[in-house]
Amino acid sequence: MTSMVHPRRRGLGGAILLAGCLSLTACAGGGASSGSAASSTAQAASGLPAGGTAVGGSARANSTAGPAGAHSAGLTAGLTPANQSIIYTAAITIRAGDVASSARRITRIAEAAGGYISAEKAGSVSPDGTGETIGITLKIPVPSYRAVLARLSSPALGKQLSMNQQASDVTQEVANVSSLVTSQQDAITALEGLLGHAASVADLLQVQQQISSDETTLNSLLAQQRALNGETSYATVTMTLVSPPLAPEQGPTSHSFLTGLLGGWRALRHAADWVATALGASLPFAITIGALGAAGYAGWRRRVRRRAGPPAPAA
Repeated sequence: MTSMVHPRRRGLGGAILLAGCLSLTACAGGGASSGSAASSTAQAASGLPAGGTAVGGSARANSTAGPAGAHSAGLTAGLTPANQSIIYTAAITIRAGDVASSARRITRIAEAAGGYISAEKAGSVSPDGTGETIGITLKIPVPSYRAVLARLSSPALGKQLSMNQQASDVTQEVANVSSLVTSQQDAITALEGLLGHAASVADLLQVQQQISSDETTLNSLLAQQRALNGETSYATVTMTLVSPPLAPEQGPTSHSFLTGLLGGWRALRHAADWVATALGASLPFAITIGALGAAGYAGWRRRVRRRAGPPAPAA
């Protein structure tokens, strides 16, 4: 009986070692060439569980069925090169007379294209609360990105102050994540096949522990895959709406006796303030100059008296 159990355990140990090699191969699969990664992407698109979604431009186009799907795929092909995954972002600043009305129009444009508002923030332009500004973050489907961007840049919404666009190619990142997902799923399947061949409770727990660790890694990879799918399926457009600068307040333009009297009184008060300020500033200098002048005059009188000599006695 003992001679039969030991070979079985050695066979189980070899199977666990093989599963560990498969896991290491899955981790090394992220640095493979782009050609093999692209083929792994196609396998992931056909074998993902319910929690995962296919990513990449070609995967999105193939997963759409029917005439509407063909039309959407054609629009996407015109914007994104074949077999590439692109993240589109744009930022537009607009000065509008009615900021709230322009914000409502922007919302209608995004929703009509199948997009949505992911964030919105309102505030004032200056610290004293004058003026108004609204920031809106839009998520626009990639096939409608160009058309929506043209409408958002229209002068009908207001005067465009600035506009920035960016396209980031994440094809390699998408292919690497898809390849890791497929390899991790294969490793979990191989480990599950070993559960029925476990010779002892210790071997069973060891296999289950490895499966649990691999499933945690797989869930993390699937989350990255869904995030990339969302970023490559929807373009991000940040709109900033600001109100025109307020015109300075102007005084009364009518001419009358009271207007002239008030103007003269203000001028007299300003003149008196200037004179008082000048006197206050010159007073220290005047005191110093007066003291020096008095001392000099006293010295001059003493010298004159010495030169004149004593007065002559009376006869």
